[in-house]
Amino acid sequence: MSNEGTTVGQRWVLALTSIGSVMVALDVLVVAAALTTIRADLGASIEQLEWTVNAYSLSFAMLLMTAAALGDRWGRRRTFAAGLALFTLASVGCALASSVPWLIAARTVQGIGAAMVMPLAMGLLGAAFPPERRGWAIGIFSGVTGLAVLGGPMIGGAVTEGLAWQWIFWINVPVGLVAIPLVLRKIPESRGVVRSLDLGGSALITLSVLGLVWGVVRGESAGWASGEVVGSLVLGVLLLLGFLAWENRVGQPMVPLAFFRERGFSAGNAAAFFLNSALLGAVFFLAQFMQAVLGSGPLKAGLQLLPWTATLFLVAPIAGRLVDRYGERPFVVTGLALQGAGMTWIALIAEPGMRYSEFVLPLIVAGCGVSMAMPATQSAAIGSLPRESVGIASGIFGMMRQLGGVAGVAVAAAVFASAGGYQSFSTGFTRAMVVSGVLSLAGALAGLGITARRSTGEVKVPQAVGEMR
Repeated sequence: MSNEGTTVGQRWVLALTSIGSVMVALDVLVVAAALTTIRADLGASIEQLEWTVNAYSLSFAMLLMTAAALGDRWGRRRTFAAGLALFTLASVGCALASSVPWLIAARTVQGIGAAMVMPLAMGLLGAAFPPERRGWAIGIFSGVTGLAVLGGPMIGGAVTEGLAWQWIFWINVPVGLVAIPLVLRKIPESRGVVRSLDLGGSALITLSVLGLVWGVVRGESAGWASGEVVGSLVLGVLLLLGFLAWENRVGQPMVPLAFFRERGFSAGNAAAFFLNSALLGAVFFLAQFMQAVLGSGPLKAGLQLLPWTATLFLVAPIAGRLVDRYGERPFVVTGLALQGAGMTWIALIAEPGMRYSEFVLPLIVAGCGVSMAMPATQSAAIGSLPRESVGIASGIFGMMRQLGGVAGVAVAAAVFASAGGYQSFSTGFTRAMVVSGVLSLAGALAGLGITARRSTGEVKVPQAVGEMR
């Protein structure tokens, strides 16, 4: 479908929201190919590299739903522009970082900006386009975002090798400086239904996840039986229980627990959690393996991941259409099983002196698997609820997906560190890939809980290529 029938104003909304989405999506994976260089330049430990990735994903996940509620209350355009401004400013902080703690702090602020950009971009699109044109607009938006995800490691590698790792953040600055005034001039203001801000729930879940992740990350270096690690894990569990109790009592909860009584919603979210856990845990180490063991430069390492990442653009749209015909469960279960098989295959063949060509087929298998499962998990989770609940269900789904990525990086890195870390990279990498395979299979098992039904088509969910953003 062409852009005939759209106004100039609508095309401005589509272009500017897509720019914001691309900035946010790029920064999920753009650092993957730069991790080895950052480690050498700043003397980063495996723990610190984890937080470089997880600080962004964690703040993004924890504030996504709060930011969406603030946008409905204060105005979506205003909140979207503020998110772009914060993201751009934080990118300057990342680029100027002279130490790892500084970089981690700036990445945390970047994640807050991303949480303000992504849900408001979808809200602005929904307000600007009528129902009969909304699918076309979201398709363009999702396709552009998917290209950003696809190109993240490659762009990060090219910039790191051609300029310096700092420039993967500097490139956000001119884009943001041009986009912000255009957003304020070209996008009309819109608001949604004002909801109460569940600040108590937001604080409890944030501190809970932080405690759990901190315990896992610090387990190897501080000792799993140390007071710091045990106390952090226990506190995280207690805060999680407190969060569940709070959400059950508050009038307008951030996460309505009643949603999880719907089998498809629970199973779809669980499968998405494990899918992203396996995916980002693998991404964290694959580009480093290409450089540390195969001797590739950052750009070549990014290009070597293309057999895996390119499948997101090629397979996911086809899988999304087939889900509507055959239902979600077969695609979730088969897709995650394929991803698990691909990750396990990589673990079995990875060793010093191997040829890159041996990686290509398992990368394709794993990529086809995740590309099948991605649209199916979203359809199962969101399509299982009534139409009026789609907005908040989408927010919960996005939060669970981001949290899965945080958990996957933390667990895979803990296993890597226990095998000797960078002193024994191949052994640690093998074990980390096994973890990604196991997490994928856990997602496949969760997918079995999805009701075996054909999609009714009642709630149409965009089958976005870039769903791992």
